[in-house]
Amino acid sequence: MPHTLDRRRFLGTAGLGAAALGLPHRAIAGQPAERRPNVIFILADDLGYGDLSCQGQTKFQTPHIDRLAADGMRFTQHYAGSTVCAPSRCALMTGLHTGHAYIRGNKELQPEGQEPLPAATRTVAKLMRDAGYRTGLVGKWGLGGPATEGVPTRQGFDDFYGHLCQREAHYYYPPHLWRNEEKVILEGNDRAKQTGHYAHDLLVEEALSRVAENRDRPFFLYLAFTIPHAELAAPEDSMAAFRGKFPEKPFPGQHYGAQPTPRAAFAAMVTRMDRAVGRLVALLQELGLDDHTLVLFSSDNGPHKEGGHDPDFFDSNGPLRGVKRDLYEGGIRVPLIARWPGRIAAGATSDHVSAFWDFLPTCAELAGVAAPDATDGLSYLPTLVGRPADQKRHDQLYWEFHEGGFKQAVRAGDWKAIRQKPGGPLELYDLKNDIGEQHDLAKEKPDVVAQLADRLATARTESPIWKVKGESTARSGSA
Repeated sequence: MPHTLDRRRFLGTAGLGAAALGLPHRAIAGQPAERRPNVIFILADDLGYGDLSCQGQTKFQTPHIDRLAADGMRFTQHYAGSTVCAPSRCALMTGLHTGHAYIRGNKELQPEGQEPLPAATRTVAKLMRDAGYRTGLVGKWGLGGPATEGVPTRQGFDDFYGHLCQREAHYYYPPHLWRNEEKVILEGNDRAKQTGHYAHDLLVEEALSRVAENRDRPFFLYLAFTIPHAELAAPEDSMAAFRGKFPEKPFPGQHYGAQPTPRAAFAAMVTRMDRAVGRLVALLQELGLDDHTLVLFSSDNGPHKEGGHDPDFFDSNGPLRGVKRDLYEGGIRVPLIARWPGRIAAGATSDHVSAFWDFLPTCAELAGVAAPDATDGLSYLPTLVGRPADQKRHDQLYWEFHEGGFKQAVRAGDWKAIRQKPGGPLELYDLKNDIGEQHDLAKEKPDVVAQLADRLATARTESPIWKVKGESTARSGSA
């Protein structure tokens, strides 16, 4: 039986006590700090596996992100931390999967924010800051509201600009953003009428400024866009390219604003984000940082069905089954593109099986420091730089999901097992031959089912916040 994981035990299990803070501060032996690569992690919000033209999208094009892939490496078997926002981002920041992470769901706090990370959490931002990097977050956080111990500036980020709260990030003309721990009022914004300052554009300008200001020192930038999540809205200069291009079913507006042309809006949003990625890469080239910066691009989970979005029309999950809130591949398998000129071979494709919790140990290896002992992740740096013989591989990947009950999934080799409710039967899929998870082999492979059932039983620790039996006691939000 799994044991209970309370707050104190979480900190100890994750190697987050005072002793874990004594990481070495120097990177590769004999190299000064400024020689270490910059790291930019760009995270889209609810972008599906098939929502990029380099991943098969045909309704619109994403040329700048496609160029990232052409200049670097595209991972075909990369997984998000969860099938919804907060736990996925927690896995990215802490190197722990949802069976060990402190945040395992979208528990909302009022009037603004979500369940905060504990103060002593060992985040990738703290690791990079201690290694001599300037650390910045631009965009959506979702791991602690105002004045809590989970705010980014208390979790290792030197600078923060964006949304603390996932609910506020649903909208593209919000009344405010945050700079560090100060609220920034966006004068003239009208969320209901979708007018004023388009928040995404503000995030882009901030990210470009952060890069320019840190050109002479190593930096880590976590750029967490809100596109294309939730409300479908984009400025007219992006909408114009797609008006009349698709058959439309107007969205009347409910929790999100009305949108008469939701398909045009979705295409406009993703291509606007793509344009921002192009601006960022162009700036790196202009500043002479291009060859010295690892740029990673991914998404926090699969495509959504909110605000009038039609993922079936866009084939947003590509060959995969399921969408956001599913533990099928479409809910958790996401794009990962990595670009580092001179270090990552151009046009490379990798089938290395990796997940969000691998990002922290990858950053640790890049910075030449030790990752926490208890991380669930494995650095994928050897794969990035063409050293496959040095690449360690996962024995298994594990997920649990607490909204609407309790679901689990585990991948071991090419086998994937999913349990849809506590005590329920396992579904079994052979991902090598059935990427779309159309053929449940549980009855044909009882021995494999038994092995994976044992893994599901031992892959996690209990949490008093995220209960196993029945409905989760945490009130789950829609982020």
